[in-house]
Amino acid sequence: MNLKAIFLFILIFGMQQLYSQENYKTISKVDSTKTYQGGPKYEVPTFTQQFKSKKPKNVIMMIGDGMGVSQIFAGLTANGGHLFLDNFKQIGFSKTQSSNNYITDSAAGGTALSSGQKTYNGAIGVNADSIPIQTILEMAEEKGLATGLVSTSAITHATPASYIAHQKSRASYEQIAADFMKTDIDVFIGGGYKHFSQRADKRDLILELQQKGYQVLRDMDEIAKVKSGKLAGLIADEHNDVAGKRKMSLPHSTETALNILGQNQKGFFIMVEGSQIDWGGHENNTIYLVKEMLDFDQAIGKALEFAAKDGETLIVVTADHETGGFSLNGGDMKTGMVKGAFTTGEHTAVMVPVFSYGPGAENFTGIMENTDIPKKIIDLLGF
Repeated sequence: MNLKAIFLFILIFGMQQLYSQENYKTISKVDSTKTYQGGPKYEVPTFTQQFKSKKPKNVIMMIGDGMGVSQIFAGLTANGGHLFLDNFKQIGFSKTQSSNNYITDSAAGGTALSSGQKTYNGAIGVNADSIPIQTILEMAEEKGLATGLVSTSAITHATPASYIAHQKSRASYEQIAADFMKTDIDVFIGGGYKHFSQRADKRDLILELQQKGYQVLRDMDEIAKVKSGKLAGLIADEHNDVAGKRKMSLPHSTETALNILGQNQKGFFIMVEGSQIDWGGHENNTIYLVKEMLDFDQAIGKALEFAAKDGETLIVVTADHETGGFSLNGGDMKTGMVKGAFTTGEHTAVMVPVFSYGPGAENFTGIMENTDIPKKIIDLLGF
């Protein structure tokens, strides 16, 4: 095979890898996807606002990828007027711009939220000069806290990757998986199994994880049974399926991770992502978006259950950006019907909300830069 043929093969293989990770960015051509007709609703209890201290021992950071205020109100309407987010009394807004673009992508947005530094679109855990920068998860590890990542996407995708990896490009999925091996993260649950197991460099990262003491599991029922130890839950080869069809449960994954991490006496830091709110926006699909919003909110409910009982846990819920320019053209609180409309199939530049609950929650109000959020968490944890 000559050099030209080799180059062509590498290019085609690389494009296939990238497309398989980004193929959710296709606008739906079906008009019926613009209206969510209603569905099952869940009860939303009220949680106590009394906490044991002024500063947190534990931090749960939750990112609704692509989640703006319209996505939230669509979920609220679909659930009959209430979400678990109702329990958050401190609310602010985050400006999402990246270092090189008025409209951020998830990599730059994730890196800003993980490190407190702006960077260019596509960057994973590196600054605007492509130099690796320490993330809040890595800082937590240094201080002896337990750490975790949970995502409904591949765990190697932009947002979770931004907390644990350092790569110039978000498309470097196998390199991102290898970066997991350089850390001592306690729990991670999501998709992306093939980036650990079917690699161009022939490394078997699944075996390496097992040798490092991880329970590597692919079945949600088995994952939910884990009570202690290191856990790598890799449920899908790449991304997980949509809410209601995927083998992974974000609420159960969140609950499992919190119960494991909560055993660390020094505390913990975890990032939980509802990835596919964004994908519903990219597809201009209101039904998809609403179901993912409700799934993410129920994961927030699991975080609230833990934090209210614990009394020393701060929850911060935000988004990396808004997706779709989503608006509400009609709805019904009784039936849960939501009629949506979109201005784009891409991200937008609007501010996104920041909700906080627990010790230190009062620090996350007003209009702030996305980089202010991790800086405030780092300060509260005393790093």
